[in-house]
Amino acid sequence: MKLVKNYIVAIALLSTSLGISQQMPQFTQYMFNTVSINPAYAGSRETLSVVGLHRSQWVGFDGGPITQTLSVHSPLRNEKIGLGLSFINDKLGDERFTYMYGDFSYTINTGEKTKLAFGLKAGFTSYRLDRQALDPNAQDPNIYGIEDRWSPNIGAGLYWHTNKWYLGLSAPRIFTNDYHDSDSGQDYAALERVSYYFTGGYVFSLSENTKLKPAFLVKATNGAPMSYDVTANFLFYEKFWLGGGYRINENTSSLGGIADFQVSKQFRIGYAYEYPLSDINDYTGGTHEIIVMFELFRERRVKSPRYF
Repeated sequence: MKLVKNYIVAIALLSTSLGISQQMPQFTQYMFNTVSINPAYAGSRETLSVVGLHRSQWVGFDGGPITQTLSVHSPLRNEKIGLGLSFINDKLGDERFTYMYGDFSYTINTGEKTKLAFGLKAGFTSYRLDRQALDPNAQDPNIYGIEDRWSPNIGAGLYWHTNKWYLGLSAPRIFTNDYHDSDSGQDYAALERVSYYFTGGYVFSLSENTKLKPAFLVKATNGAPMSYDVTANFLFYEKFWLGGGYRINENTSSLGGIADFQVSKQFRIGYAYEYPLSDINDYTGGTHEIIVMFELFRERRVKSPRYF
């Protein structure tokens, strides 16, 4: 049984990272953390917005993925321009990717209620690999030390929206970077692949105090299977979000539950749980995700409720 467990764990980890490619982290609450994948989203909430997220994936696996994100974005005095800053720390086993990027957006009106934003993202990706952990008996520190590399990258995106719906298309990392050190003598690949995201959502008013917001995310990564996310969240009394989601790709699928509470006009907190629908679920307690959002509102600037 232990051999079977180790085999499943190894397949799960390999399909995510070593030997194939390093993909951008994916979140259950992606609809509330859009600026991390689409720079055109910066400033779209019409106020200063700060979002922090922690994700522990496959709890119970030794070396399971752990991800933290922090983003800040806001429109400028000229409301057509938005600026943002995003940070992602993604750890998988003995590998760690750190993303530090700035975001710029410019918005034009495409109709009486519709807006189209163009976005650019630029910054650096850091890669670290603890080779000593891969081979504890290694003696040569020049070969088996801790590797730390920083590589520049850029991204771009489009975000078309009203206060009721949105569509987004983005590629947050355009360059493919190879972090493999050919002089190390180790046979592994550490590639930062290009990922494309197509997102969308709509808000339906079911009654005076109840709204429904379905959303989707399609992710395509060079050298990896397509991934599809579909979610639906109910909003009660403009205070409490409750919903669920389903993710599927070629290798795995999962179900998720989401609950968010608007503690005050400025502060919001949410929790999501994701359950894998595969052999992995026998060896893990699932995936846990916590998100917090703080926004500094100015009444004259916010013209309508922000549902995304």
